[in-house]
Formats: sequence, C-alpha cells, structure tokens
Amino acid sequence: MTRDVIGYIIRFLLLIVVQIALLNNVQFSGLLNPYLYIYFLIVLPVDFPPNVGLILAFAMGIVIDLFSQTLGMHTISAVFLAYARPYILRYMAPRDGYEFSRMVSVRQMGWLWFLTFSGLMVFLHHFVLFFIESFRISGFGYTLLKAMGSSALTLTLIVVVQLLFTRSPKSGLGYE
Repeated sequence: MTRDVIGYIIRFLLLIVVQIALLNNVQFSGLLNPYLYIYFLIVLPVDFPPNVGLILAFAMGIVIDLFSQTLGMHTISAVFLAYARPYILRYMAPRDGYEFSRMVSVRQMGWLWFLTFSGLMVFLHHFVLFFIESFRISGFGYTLLKAMGSSALTLTLIVVVQLLFTRSPKSGLGYE
C-alpha cells in the first residue's frame, strides 16, 4: 500500500514539473497545446475514491494555474475531469464489471478501451479548458478545433508515456 502511495506522489510531482517546465512552453500556432498533467487523473485505479480524486485534481489544477498564470482555468477543468471520471468508467464498464483495484493502463485494459477512455477524458478536459479560456459562444468552432487538436497531441503523449513506462507481462522493466 505505501509503495503505491509513494508511486502516486512521484507521478503527481513529476507530471506537474514536466507540465510547468516543458509543456507550458510548447504551442504550435496557438491550436496545439499539450497538457500531459491530466495523465495522472486518467490512470488512477478504477476503485479510487472519487472524493480523493477531486481533491487531487484541485491541488494539481491550482499548482498548474499558479505557474501558468491562468486564473483557475486548469483547476476548473481538472476538477470537472475528476468529477466526470467515475461516470465515464461506469459507462465503459465491461459486462462483468471491473476487477477490484484494476489499474487504468493499456496492459490491464487493452488498446481499444484505453484509447477510447483516454481520448474521451482528454477531450472533455481540453474542451472545458478552452471554452473557459474563450468564454463565448461566438468562437465555438475555434474552441472545438483547438480542443480537438490539443487532445490529439496530448493523447499521443499519453500513448508514448504508456509505451515507455508500462511494463509488459514478460519483462520486469518499466513503471507501474
């Protein structure tokens, strides 16, 4: 149990540092902005307590906002993502349900399930974030385009992280 908690703390801090130090400086023509920090919320175990997830999302969002000077936009979108997560998991549950303490990863869930779940979560986060950023209906098309482009870039980074840090059943290398 303590090993898992230490792993979550390290992942939490590492994703915040990577987001602040590297990814906040990456923008392609104003349409593609990667937000890899939400990976932490996506890969939490299926049975993770939703209230704790909301608190972690708030903490992560507020730290990103403080360093990005975005006035609560990341906090709102991260908390929304943590709030929506249990409902999306319930909607995507297999017929027999999830195994107790199942991790959300490609290895545990398979590529199709993981990409569908992650893609939906990333798009919801990005759409809320960019809609709050523009805060008007007149720019809905641009907001949608920005959310889709940034979601594709973020999902690509999430897949790369999964490939690099999720160990295969045969090897003892990797993270998780």
